[in-house]
Amino acid sequence: MSLGELREIKVPALGESIREATVTQWLKGVGDPVKADEALVELETDKVTLEVASPSSGVLREVRIPKGGTVSVGDLLGFVGPGEAVKQDGGEKILQLMERDEIKTAEIKTEMTTFGASAIQQKAPVTPKPLEQKGTVIEELAPSVRRLSEELMLDTKEMVGTGKDGRITKEDVIIFSEGKTALKNESSTGVSQIAQQSPRISDHREERVKMTRLRQRIAERLKQAQNTAAILTTFNEVDMSFINAIRGKYKEDFEKKHGVRLGMMSFFVKACVQALREFPAVNSEIDGDEIIYKNYYDIGVAVSTPQGLVVPVVRDADILTFAEVESTILSLGQKAKDGKLTIAEMTGGTFTVTNGGVFGSLLATPILNPPQTGILGMHKMEDRPVVINGKIEIRSMMYVALSYDHRVIDGRESVSFLVRVKENLENPERLLLDM
Repeated sequence: MSLGELREIKVPALGESIREATVTQWLKGVGDPVKADEALVELETDKVTLEVASPSSGVLREVRIPKGGTVSVGDLLGFVGPGEAVKQDGGEKILQLMERDEIKTAEIKTEMTTFGASAIQQKAPVTPKPLEQKGTVIEELAPSVRRLSEELMLDTKEMVGTGKDGRITKEDVIIFSEGKTALKNESSTGVSQIAQQSPRISDHREERVKMTRLRQRIAERLKQAQNTAAILTTFNEVDMSFINAIRGKYKEDFEKKHGVRLGMMSFFVKACVQALREFPAVNSEIDGDEIIYKNYYDIGVAVSTPQGLVVPVVRDADILTFAEVESTILSLGQKAKDGKLTIAEMTGGTFTVTNGGVFGSLLATPILNPPQTGILGMHKMEDRPVVINGKIEIRSMMYVALSYDHRVIDGRESVSFLVRVKENLENPERLLLDM
């Protein structure tokens, strides 16, 4: 097949200020049939996960960048060409790519199984053999293997390679190192530890895993918040009995009419918007030597996903109804868990609400989401005895926390803001009457 018949799979635009991404997984294998616009490969940036679609129908002919590879906008990921699925060729190509990128032997066997027995026969596992034979040494050590052996001060000439053509893998170095340690302990104590316990070939005590781009970005932003803002936190507690009564009374009718459940987040979002109007410094940001006061209310709602914490934004929350707030949060939350959030849906928030209570947190200090100057933390709701009009009653109580940037917000403003949020939640009619 000529090159002209192949269609290139390239890295698309990743969003504003994003230049690199990581290949998290190929959704199709070499030799698999594909359809036009069908997702082929998944990329992860420091903000979102996105899928790259096939430019045409046909067969995935070649994978240029394997799982874990770093790519930039416009980089070539692989090729799609016309024709039927060719598992044998595909298996051969994948095996070559795996060898090049030092993928573990077990993973190679798994991938070969996908392409049928013919591919397995072509690339039968190589019998482990010593690296040094008759004075000839194989010099094709991977950089990671060479670096690990140097760190452990081990001689690779003494090792047995289990990789392709007898090449040494990182696992070989680790196993060899453990054997050396066992022998050393035996000689020093006179007791054979090897005889006492079986070798820990796969049960390592530590595991080194590269951080995902999203996790790296989260770490950078959290550290940025600590380094640039003067963060303080003030606390209060809210009697949630009235909101619980409203939800219990109207939840069925609400869901029947609007198609979405009446949750607590809409009350908190609305309560915060009302307080932000009264205390605009909490809805601001610092830009150089200027303070930017926002006259709109885009509320970020923190969502936990398997990949990490993300904060999609509910736009213009001040003009949305309770049902619209709940519906928007539900939609954004599902997108976050599916990895479908866009850059636009996570940028531009003016204030953030995070709910650690869903995980059982009783009290915590939320950290700012730069460049915002305030974040409200919700916590676990518990029945506690409280004094009401001189009598002890059991009420559903929740601790709330406001972390704020003291460079912009004074103590009086922060405390007053949180008190206003508390009053709005304990008297929900204030939200309806705009008071």
